[in-house]
Amino acid sequence: MKRLLFSLATIAFFAAGFVQQPAQAQQDTQPTSPVATFQKIEDQWSTALAKQDQFNLEAILVPTFTDISSSGEVTTRDQLVAGMFETGTPRVQTIQQKVDNVRIIEDVAIVNGTYAVTTKLNGIQRAEQGVFAHIYQRTHGTWLCVQSQRTAFPAQADNGKKSRKKKSLF
Repeated sequence: MKRLLFSLATIAFFAAGFVQQPAQAQQDTQPTSPVATFQKIEDQWSTALAKQDQFNLEAILVPTFTDISSSGEVTTRDQLVAGMFETGTPRVQTIQQKVDNVRIIEDVAIVNGTYAVTTKLNGIQRAEQGVFAHIYQRTHGTWLCVQSQRTAFPAQADNGKKSRKKKSLF
């Protein structure tokens, strides 16, 4: 009788091991690199802005979020959300944010990348491209953005001359 129980327990133990393997394989296919993780968040952010999705935007940004626009305007999360529904403010038509680099220091991530956004106000479209820096904090296992800053690339006039790039001191 003991031998039969031992045999059944052994079979159950090995069977449980085989059943769990497919679930592990599914986890391994999930994006694991920091760039892939934050690209997914940036894509959700872009979609929320383009669709004026207040709920999903607030799920990505902490309540004390601060945004510094390419023109230097400082905006809070509440002001950003309210601006999506105010008349007389530019509406995001399309936005693409591409994560280039992620540095994680404990529960803080610094995400750098490029963006291209098209907005529309009073029938006039405006396009802007530039670089961004987003600072995230991991809270209860979720990355939330606490700070955003964008810098637009300068508009280039096509006057037949080659542009010279200035080197930064830093």
